[in-house]
Amino acid sequence: MAITRRVFLKNMLKSVVGFLGVSGLSYYYARYIEPEMLTIKRYPLLHTKIPDSFQGFTILQFSDTHLGFHYDIQSFERLVNTIQKQSPDVIVFTGDLVDAPHTYYFHPELVRLLDKLEAPFGKYWIYGNHDHGGYGTEKIKEVMGNGGFQLLQNEHHRIQKEGTEIVLAGLDDMMLGSPDIESALYNTSEELYTILLVHEPDSADRYHAYPVDVQLSGHSHGGQIQLPGFGYLVTPPMAEKYVEGHYALDSLDLFVSRGIGTTRLPYRFLCRPEMSIFHLEPEKV
Repeated sequence: MAITRRVFLKNMLKSVVGFLGVSGLSYYYARYIEPEMLTIKRYPLLHTKIPDSFQGFTILQFSDTHLGFHYDIQSFERLVNTIQKQSPDVIVFTGDLVDAPHTYYFHPELVRLLDKLEAPFGKYWIYGNHDHGGYGTEKIKEVMGNGGFQLLQNEHHRIQKEGTEIVLAGLDDMMLGSPDIESALYNTSEELYTILLVHEPDSADRYHAYPVDVQLSGHSHGGQIQLPGFGYLVTPPMAEKYVEGHYALDSLDLFVSRGIGTTRLPYRFLCRPEMSIFHLEPEKV
């Protein structure tokens, strides 16, 4: 099958970047500076199904730390301190805690730092593909659990406030797990505002027909390296269509985080790491 000039050039650039790192003066910036330039994205979530009691309620999402691949425990501690300063009502982690669980040294501080995170309405997480990879499934589950995070693996939790509630559901990883949307949403109601956590964003094409109002994903790293005129250079499978930011898909709002760490290539260029804070706002009919 013939390839277009744009695809050819994009593939060539990937090879060049991978072989040389990022050449010239850009190397130091992309390798050491931008990966530490954490940004905070804020999004309003407006919907008629959000109860009045949830006015101003905040959900903080962080994703894809990839500890062990040029992201160490000291960087993670700075991240935790930044999250704590935001005082979110709920914290969600959307996968890929460690880059390679089978070789990573699980520093004793990791559990302490996870446990340090506080959110009055709970802390929740889902598996990413790297969490299942390298025989890490049970180890990551142990670490996150000891850190006070509740796993949502094809299940949901009802967040209750002043006699009203919303639904927070989570799926197993799409690539290496066994996702089951039917189980995750079992015994929920279409009348309840429902947020779904799924690691891979392109899965939204499968789930927008379900009674889900918002999907929060990571996995893409925002492409990690973005070049004007060429776009995203590093997009993993199932994060090639929806790469970063907000996408409106019929009745589903998809939000894709660039995440925190890096993988495959230790660079970020024009693609700063980020965490997201969502502000719930009841919308009048």
